[in-house]
Amino acid sequence: QVQLVESGGGLVQAGASLSPSCVAPGRPFNTYHMGWSPQSPGKEREVVACISTTGGSTIIADSVLGRFTSSRDNTKNTVYLQMNSLKPEDTAVYYCAASPDSLYSTEGYNYWGPGTQVTVSS
Repeated sequence: QVQLVESGGGLVQAGASLSPSCVAPGRPFNTYHMGWSPQSPGKEREVVACISTTGGSTIIADSVLGRFTSSRDNTKNTVYLQMNSLKPEDTAVYYCAASPDSLYSTEGYNYWGPGTQVTVSS
């Protein structure tokens, strides 16, 4: 079982930036691909930013390409999501997830954190 704990969400105005983080204590963190998934009512679960075990590869969904990036520090068991130029439609609970095998497929992410709320006001 992988435990994930997100932090760093908040309430910001449109155009601002946020950088939530996710810690996975006590596990071989560098053996998991890591992803981020914003979830709001009525929307399908989708990992929109993912990063490989070493951090050498990242995949960003078209919906947030150019605004969101992800990075990781394996020495701190931490993955980050950098969100720039935030829009009201980015409002969601942002979940961190870990996948032992698949980098891109949402279905491959077996472990999920409790989420952190991001609210973007217009």
